[in-house]
Amino acid sequence: MFANMTNALDFHAKALVLRADRQRIIASNIANADTPGYAGRDINFKEALSAATGEGSTSLAPNAPSNGISNARHIALQPKTASLGTSTLDYTAQTQPAMDGNSVDMDRERANFVDNSVRYEATLRFINGQSKTILSAIQGQ
Repeated sequence: MFANMTNALDFHAKALVLRADRQRIIASNIANADTPGYAGRDINFKEALSAATGEGSTSLAPNAPSNGISNARHIALQPKTASLGTSTLDYTAQTQPAMDGNSVDMDRERANFVDNSVRYEATLRFINGQSKTILSAIQGQ
């Protein structure tokens, strides 16, 4: 019974850690917006959370091979990733090419920063609410 009560807290705790990591990554992108040759980084939150909770990741198609390609004639891309705990850190898609090779789009990064901040706060509120609910159930109120 106790495991059932803590499963939701565990899920939100893992989400909170991933949100904090993503915030750090986005802040790094913003800080390096004027660095020549800097490639912006980001994580796919859905895949990272699935990996953190042990649910696995979704494939491209129902019968897709385990290497992530949807057709045997496609060339599998070698991911340009660095380990971020159980998730991966990918390069962001360049939307506005710059002469100095920097791929950071400040408008997108600011929007991602604010969106992630709001979601971080929401996750904190979920944890707070669940903790209060568990505490009131223990106290018998």
